[in-house]
Amino acid sequence: MSIQWILPALAALLYTGTSALADSETIPDGDIYIISRDDADMFRGSHRIYSRKSDGLVEVTYCGRPYYVRYATIAWTQLEVEQENVVRIEHNWGKGWRPICDHPEQQVTLVDLGINEDPRIVMHNNGPTVSKVNRFAAIRKSFSTVSGDRAARSYHDK
Repeated sequence: MSIQWILPALAALLYTGTSALADSETIPDGDIYIISRDDADMFRGSHRIYSRKSDGLVEVTYCGRPYYVRYATIAWTQLEVEQENVVRIEHNWGKGWRPICDHPEQQVTLVDLGINEDPRIVMHNNGPTVSKVNRFAAIRKSFSTVSGDRAARSYHDK
């Protein structure tokens, strides 16, 4: 028996094993990303996802586990699937990339978060668009009189 064929076969078995870890299994510390791959399993792009809350992140659940992501990440997964790429959650703790959750784009969408905008717009703005208030217009409006208000222009007008 030659060891030359055992090591590559073992590596292939470890990589192509189960793509979703059991809920009770702990994921070691390391980088967790949503990764896009083409039909030939070649890397196309990625977005980092987090296990802790931070500003600008929204909580989602993939394969029964809570994560925190940017709105743009959810929009990106939708766009990658439109381009016929495969997206899945993978982690790396120094031993190569391992899949931990398939089809995150089916588990959380922008609509699930109450966002009905085009994913391209959400990606461009890194979130849903909101009506932005011009600071100076808001200040000017606070000093203007309301219709029907008979405020004196100065002390001497009384």
